[in-house]
Amino acid sequence: MTASMPKRILPFPQPAASGEPIVGADRGLRAVSEAVRLVAPADATVLIHGETGTGKELIARAIHDQSPRRHGPYVKINCAAIPAGLLESELFGHERGAFTGALTQTTGRFQLADQGTLFLDEVGDLPLELQPKLLRVLQEQEFERIGSTHTIRVDTRVIAATSLNLTEMLRERRFRADLFYRLNVFPITLPPLRERSEDIPDLVRHFVERFAGRLKRQIEIVPDEVMQALMSYHWPGNIRELQNLIERAVILSSGSVLRAPLAELKPLPVMARPPEARTLAETERDHIVEVLRLTGGVISGHRGAAARLGMKRTTLQYRMQKLGIEQKRVCSV
Repeated sequence: MTASMPKRILPFPQPAASGEPIVGADRGLRAVSEAVRLVAPADATVLIHGETGTGKELIARAIHDQSPRRHGPYVKINCAAIPAGLLESELFGHERGAFTGALTQTTGRFQLADQGTLFLDEVGDLPLELQPKLLRVLQEQEFERIGSTHTIRVDTRVIAATSLNLTEMLRERRFRADLFYRLNVFPITLPPLRERSEDIPDLVRHFVERFAGRLKRQIEIVPDEVMQALMSYHWPGNIRELQNLIERAVILSSGSVLRAPLAELKPLPVMARPPEARTLAETERDHIVEVLRLTGGVISGHRGAAARLGMKRTTLQYRMQKLGIEQKRVCSV
């Protein structure tokens, strides 16, 4: 790969705040691009599913930037990064003297995002006791600050994201069903990087250009063996892991050739976790992939994968889309 290799950027707008484009040409991301185009102007609540490091916040920002609210505030909060005892105050605010240490009145994120968008990252980590209050503000667009009886009305669009299996959490009663269905009005699933390896050359170039510019380096060549190693790696940390590795590589490169620390790319074992730790979705996905391989990727007909799995063709196609299974890629493995 050389610097002359074209970089493919999907038709997302450049996020105004982060300046971070969404790079890639994989079919899965094309579907995501279309989903963003459809839902952005609709003002509906969106739930973004995806593993850690797949770029959920970039998608949330793209939805905001394409929406009629793009001139309003874009406020974000990571529900997993704030202690449970402080999260309610962060979301809804508190009055002076509402609790020990509340020396001043504080405005919560919902009110800060009025007329704009609130991005709730890792919403699956929201404590059960706070979920009814979140449900109320989603339904009624109103809430009270801690220590107040005064109702505050807002006009805030919510985009939520999670790396957790909320369906499994519903069964275990760790997440409210009514809140899940209220958040899941328009779900978007981001594929992990290991399922879109053809996008890696574009991502590598993008990150090389970014970090080389910051460090004032002139890196023009990514050796073929480096690119092949990057494309064959499993990337458990997804795009964030790739980004961090490329930043280290640029720091290590003094000339025009990228010197990547390939020794860090240790392949994962075939079974990364014991069977009992695998989710139902993972087990279902593996089973469908195996049947598709046995049928040569054929879905329909009495010898097709749908018949072998005992389901309708349309049901199988829906499950494949939901689980991120691409027919063409299965056949090429």
